[in-house]
Amino acid sequence: MTDKKKKNAVIFNRVSPEIHQKLKYIAEYEGRTINGQALYLILTCIRDFEKKHGTIPVEKEDSSQ
Repeated sequence: MTDKKKKNAVIFNRVSPEIHQKLKYIAEYEGRTINGQALYLILTCIRDFEKKHGTIPVEKEDSSQ
């Protein structure tokens, strides 16, 4: 996936400072950036869901835009 097709999700301005600090601590412990940790957690959630419920269908994006 090229950078132009990646989606941005602004979440860190929606969490409390305490949660942000704890996530940052875990990310540093795991050797990731806070964004990398968030992506890791999202991908883990998706993998676990699909393992239990089957593959989630994804619509193809229109590449002409």
